[in-house]
Amino acid sequence: MATRKTRSYSARDIEVLEGLEPVRRRPAMYIGGSDERAMHHLAAELLDNAMDEAVAGHATWIDIELAGNGTVTVRDNGRGIPVDPHPKFKNISALEVVMTTLHSGGKFDNKVYETSGGLHGVGLSVVNALSDKLTVEVIREKELWVQEYARGKATGKLKSKGKVRAKSGTAVHFHPDLDIFGAKSRFRPALLYRMARSKAYLYKGVEIRWKCDATLLNDDDEVPAQAVLHFPGGLMDYLTSRLEDRPTITPQPFVGEGSLNGKGGRVEWAIAWPDDGEGSLTSYCNTVPTPEGGTHEAGLRGALLRGLKEYATRTGNKKAAVLTGDDVAGGSWGLLSAFIPNPEFQGQTKEKLTTPSVTRLVEATIKDHFDHYLSGHPEAANALLERVIERAEDRLRRRQDKDTARKTATRKLRLPGKLSDCTQSSASGTEIFLVEGDSAGGSAKQARNRNTQAILPLRGKILNVASATAEKQRANQELADLIQALGCGTGASYDESKLRYERVIIMTDADVDGAHIASLLMTFFYREMPKLIDGGHLYLGMPPLFRITQGATTMYAMDDKHREALMKEHFTGRGKIDISRFKGLGEMPASQLKETAMDPAKRTLVRVTIPAADAAAKDIKSTATLVEDLMGRKPERRLAFIQKNAHTVADLDV
Repeated sequence: MATRKTRSYSARDIEVLEGLEPVRRRPAMYIGGSDERAMHHLAAELLDNAMDEAVAGHATWIDIELAGNGTVTVRDNGRGIPVDPHPKFKNISALEVVMTTLHSGGKFDNKVYETSGGLHGVGLSVVNALSDKLTVEVIREKELWVQEYARGKATGKLKSKGKVRAKSGTAVHFHPDLDIFGAKSRFRPALLYRMARSKAYLYKGVEIRWKCDATLLNDDDEVPAQAVLHFPGGLMDYLTSRLEDRPTITPQPFVGEGSLNGKGGRVEWAIAWPDDGEGSLTSYCNTVPTPEGGTHEAGLRGALLRGLKEYATRTGNKKAAVLTGDDVAGGSWGLLSAFIPNPEFQGQTKEKLTTPSVTRLVEATIKDHFDHYLSGHPEAANALLERVIERAEDRLRRRQDKDTARKTATRKLRLPGKLSDCTQSSASGTEIFLVEGDSAGGSAKQARNRNTQAILPLRGKILNVASATAEKQRANQELADLIQALGCGTGASYDESKLRYERVIIMTDADVDGAHIASLLMTFFYREMPKLIDGGHLYLGMPPLFRITQGATTMYAMDDKHREALMKEHFTGRGKIDISRFKGLGEMPASQLKETAMDPAKRTLVRVTIPAADAAAKDIKSTATLVEDLMGRKPERRLAFIQKNAHTVADLDV
């Protein structure tokens, strides 16, 4: 039997990496990878350092330039990296220490920078380690100093080039080491330009000057060869450029800034809610992008959620109880920029802010401003609240649909127990009658064509969805049965291909109560399934109110006016005239119900419609307004409608 040789393992096998060798061996630990995307992070590190000088008030401009050979230059007029000897290292300048030593720099406390994006003291040294050539120029007290490096090591001494006109500043020219990033890796002008432009938006006190070799530009990217990026409006300018001419729910965006309760930090924000519901939230901390969000984003979402919920409570809107922070912020174009001392990030690439205390501070600051914003713009606040509630209800519907789908994977979905379904499997030519109560359902079941007609009895008056909360709607069994019977979903989840019937017919008694039930059902379809109405699937059945008999002649009248007309035209001869008024569909014999309301050859149906998309905007608005006036939460609007239109009523059915 062969024996396996084991390699010895001793102290000689323990490898110690010195200087910047760990960066070159494991670049992903420091810049998130070794591909082209990670290579762009080198430029971001230098730009972050320059921005730290600007935010600290020591720099007013920054240059970023991409040369034809792939060399990137970042220059600023800040204080300049110190060039005097470092007290802990003999005969080595502070500049060389910063360039060649990990975890070295002036940002480990708040003495030099109150807030900064570079925190770990690895930015410059990592760029140096991953460049095959790097030159740094420093101006201190109008004297220019230059030193060259390659792959993390100095290739020459720090040299003075004499006096210059500029007072101070730093410039770094570097070419990435393609042995690390791959021979085909290139800097993309569009990415660098967007990076520079976003920094200019984030700090309105800085001017960023962009320059790129024209041979590297692609017309499709729409990147200029040269540009001066300066935006006095800050985040508001950025928001305006992103929204362009898109209409928004709130005419005025929610824009502001504030200090974080004297903790040495501040926060700025600019948020708008596009009418199309498409947007995204972009956040930064100390001008460093945080694409994975973090505690500052959590504070913003909490402020928006609490503010909108409290506004809903003040205005009596109970539907807001189901809202979450994602419902409020999810459909917005938002920008958040926090400046805080000693932030904690997840990883060197700083993609997520993790400082715990920031959530509470940001939430408190923004909520105070949001409360004033909502109170000062009540119409916009109401429109925003309604849209956010719609978003929440769509979210809950999707979750409910997902739960239903999950259940059907293991067992067949059961239809509502009271539904008497038709036997035909395809929807073409089928119809479902929505009737009030079991008695009407019993008559309708006897009168129907079992092949194509289904019957769903509803108990009394269904829930008024125009004034009910989302929780009440989900808990209502009648609505749940109706939605399940139709099978097409509601709201944004509506799928006409899953509609189980070609026609949905509301068939109620021909009296005031019946009209009220029909109104409640039409309100439900208008609010929850408007596409079903647009598709021409919703109808009102028109059962008669009177039966008139004289000898062998029998006719049905829809109302008093119709009865009088029939009496004058058809019942003028001799013989006793018998007039009976139906108390309800449940009191009608099945044969009469079939003849008058269910037989396609003899019945009368009225199709329910909404003004077409090409109708005047005022007509579409009046439909929504009418539904809200008559069925909404505010009784004073119904009273006003009654007072305005009472004089037009000739007869009352009471």
